[in-house]
Amino acid sequence: MDISGFIDSEIFKWVVLPLLIFLARIIDQILGTIRIVFISRGDKWISPILGFIEIIIWVIVIRQILHNLSNVVGYIAYAGGFATGNFIGLILEERIALGKRVVQIITQKEASKLIKFLNRKGYGVTNIPAQGARGNVNVIYTIINRSDLDRVIGLVERINPGAFYSVQNVLSVKEGIFPTRRGIIRRMFPKSPRLYRKMDLSKKIRMLRKGK
Repeated sequence: MDISGFIDSEIFKWVVLPLLIFLARIIDQILGTIRIVFISRGDKWISPILGFIEIIIWVIVIRQILHNLSNVVGYIAYAGGFATGNFIGLILEERIALGKRVVQIITQKEASKLIKFLNRKGYGVTNIPAQGARGNVNVIYTIINRSDLDRVIGLVERINPGAFYSVQNVLSVKEGIFPTRRGIIRRMFPKSPRLYRKMDLSKKIRMLRKGK
C-alpha cells in the first residue's frame, strides 16, 4: 500500500490521525503552559518563540479537524490532548521551577539561630526587629530560587516551628546571595543519581579533551 492509499484508509482516519492530533495537542499545550510562565517573568525572547511554535501546531491540528468533520474520534483526541497537555505542562513547570520567590518569616522566638542556619546554607537574609500584636517579633526576608522553596520552608519549620511565613512572587532580581542552582535536568529528575553520574563523566571527558 502506498502512502496516499494509507492516508485514505480507515485505519489512518480512525486510529493514526486521532493519535497524531492527540500528541500534537499535548505538545501545543505544554508549550503554552511554559510560555505563560515566561510571560509572567517578563521574558521578551523565549515567549514569542514558544508562541510561534505553539500556534503553528495549533493551526495544523485545526486544519486536520476541519478536513475530517465527521470523525468524532478526532474531537475526543483534541479534547484529550488539551487536558493531558495542561497536566503534563504543569508538572514540567513545577519540576523546572523557574523564577524567584521572596519568603517573609515572622517569629517571636530569638531569630539568630535561624538566620545563621540560612546564611550557612547560602541564602541571603535581611532581619528587621518589629512590634507585633503580642509583643516583639523578628521579620526575616530572604529571596530564593523557586526550586529551593520547599527546602527553605522545611528549615523554617524545623528550627522555628511556630513561625508565620508567607511566599510571594518576584518579577526580577538584580543582585543577591543565592546557593548554587541545580541544572534543569537535576530539578526535573531529582532521584536519578545514575543519570547524573553519566553526565558528570561525559563532562570530565570533554574537559580532558579540551586540555589536550
